[in-house]
Amino acid sequence: MASAGSMLTPQRREKEETVAELARLLREAPACVVVDYRGLRVGEEGELRRQLREAHVTYRVVKNTLVELAARQAGVDGLDGYLRGPTAVAFSLEEPTDASRVLARFARDHQALRFKGGVLDGRVVGEQAVRALADLPPREVLLAQVAGAFAAPLALVGAMLSAPIRGLVTVAEQLAKARAEAAPVAGEA
Repeated sequence: MASAGSMLTPQRREKEETVAELARLLREAPACVVVDYRGLRVGEEGELRRQLREAHVTYRVVKNTLVELAARQAGVDGLDGYLRGPTAVAFSLEEPTDASRVLARFARDHQALRFKGGVLDGRVVGEQAVRALADLPPREVLLAQVAGAFAAPLALVGAMLSAPIRGLVTVAEQLAKARAEAAPVAGEA
């Protein structure tokens, strides 16, 4: 008697592998963006794929039911509301902003590409959140801004701590100067 796994058709096995891969990406990727690509020409789709690949973004055109099954396996609730019509999913493998940034840049010149929603750190987000993610500065810039925000108060604290010492030094210098000027006058009398 054949086992249940060996009775799977090649198409069924391929779909299960696709669902498993999508579920893994949903769990591991810091962000993914769901788009409607309807209306893009083949050459435009190829250009989009090239740009995404250069940004280390995995891009998949898949059936909505497979994405729904993968989301369920990955524990992501609420994504099915964004899975209507032709759907492609772009997974940011490194920085959460990578997919949304490349897609937003591409969509400026190709209005056929439309954001539907996405997943950010395991939570489903809407179109506006995905677009806002695209507008965030790169990670290095954000880190520099945070470091600057910490450095400014520290410089202020340093200035405040050194101010009394500078004031004390100034007073001591003025006192010494006054004594020096007063000493010859007292000796002449």
